[in-house]
Amino acid sequence: MTANVTMPSSLSGLRVALVHYWFVGRAGGERVVEALAEIFPQADIYALVAEPAQLAPSIAARQVKTSFLQRIPGARSFHRHFFFLHPIALEQFDLSGYDLVISSESGPAKGVITSSVACHVCYCHSPMRYIWDMFPAYRRAMSRIVRPIFSVAAHYMRLWDYASAARVDYFVANSRFTASRIRKYYGRESTVIYPPVETANFAAGKTPGTYYLAVGRLVDYKRIDLAVEACTRLGRELRIIGDGPQFRALRRMAGPTVTFLGSVSDEEVRKNLLSCRALLFPGTEDFGLVPVEAQSCGKPVIAHASGGALETVRGLSPEMAAVENPTGVFFGSQSAEGLVQAMLAFEAQESEFCPESIREHAMQFSRDRFRTEMTEFIHSTLREFRVRNQDFDPCRVRRTVMRKAMKA
Repeated sequence: MTANVTMPSSLSGLRVALVHYWFVGRAGGERVVEALAEIFPQADIYALVAEPAQLAPSIAARQVKTSFLQRIPGARSFHRHFFFLHPIALEQFDLSGYDLVISSESGPAKGVITSSVACHVCYCHSPMRYIWDMFPAYRRAMSRIVRPIFSVAAHYMRLWDYASAARVDYFVANSRFTASRIRKYYGRESTVIYPPVETANFAAGKTPGTYYLAVGRLVDYKRIDLAVEACTRLGRELRIIGDGPQFRALRRMAGPTVTFLGSVSDEEVRKNLLSCRALLFPGTEDFGLVPVEAQSCGKPVIAHASGGALETVRGLSPEMAAVENPTGVFFGSQSAEGLVQAMLAFEAQESEFCPESIREHAMQFSRDRFRTEMTEFIHSTLREFRVRNQDFDPCRVRRTVMRKAMKA
């Protein structure tokens, strides 16, 4: 159950726009927008494309304003293939009538054009991976015909992406890891506010599990291949939830102890988390919702020591100092051998992990905490923005105009 967050009166009268990159599924970015929509029930919502069947009820109840890409056949399914059109599509949104614009950025959402008196806050899940640090990996995975076209388009997208960062007044990062990437690629500082996790929807599992679990889209950077190879080598049962372009390759390399469950409902994910032995998280994520969800179920996480996992998991590691009440195990070498050694280390001390302590650690990433922190941040940020802009308060100006009109 979500606690009520009292909105300051200075925020309730604002004209607000929420800009998300696209609504074609319900992952971490979409959950952030849902929480922002709860904070600002008066907000209008914009996106490059939206698939109505994939919208959460709280978003579907409103009108989502989409770009011209929505009318192009195939754009909703293959939105990333149209990335060279994203800047033009975003810049055609008319946001001139808003006081506050919040962009949800993982694609190019921050590139919208706002009025000079509107405060633009960007909640950044990640600078675009496919044109920045993961550009070589994405390029290698492409055919020889597509590769040079992508290289040229990515070059110009980087120029636009860097330039569009200057349109943002304040950046919020979903982790310290993302904050470092914002600093690296945009030269901007940011405030870290962890995204909302539905911790209240989970409970600590009461019985030890018998299988390992991996959850996520089956794409290269998630490194699910390491989990498949490690469990095949050790003969450990592994269940994989998710689908994606690597599905066939992973099936070919998997041994008899590996089961692919495909895409399942949130309820099925929850059931598998409650019954698993531990979550395997071998990739590098900017934050990573699944490790927090696993810990909300009282389950340990065996994770690569990189990215957001270093902030969400209290892990044991030979390279790190001992920690009190650990919630997982880290491995340094991002390889099947590194994961194998981490799994064996976990199994040797499995009884030391306390489900109640693990769940308690996860509660700091709750949805209510996010709503409170974002409300306080927006409130203080708007005050600072108005001071910087000669104390211009659009809400106060409108109220003054209305009072004068009523007296006339």
